[in-house]
Amino acid sequence: MADDISFRDITIDAENVVIEWSDGMTCRYPFRYLRLQCGCAGCVEEMSGRQLLTASSVPEDLLIVDYLPVGRYALQFMFTDGHGTGIYPLKELRAMSRFDAVTCEGGE
Repeated sequence: MADDISFRDITIDAENVVIEWSDGMTCRYPFRYLRLQCGCAGCVEEMSGRQLLTASSVPEDLLIVDYLPVGRYALQFMFTDGHGTGIYPLKELRAMSRFDAVTCEGGE
């Protein structure tokens, strides 16, 4: 995987954020999975790295209603539980493609 990670397109379907990466790989990220991966200060204790967000506090029917690019290196998602402060670096999103919750196809 190259150091210069970028995407061609991002869409939001009924259950996933769908990212088409610049190398042709397309990955589907379930909304609740992304919410549980949030690394903001409200979800992860800054000094210790201890997880503050509990899975039981995240609704099963959670949706992502929008996203914003953060510079050329990250995405920020707006969730229906009111959360929107997390920043998801593209490198981390791409690394998530190796986990079972994320399904991917294509690519180099």
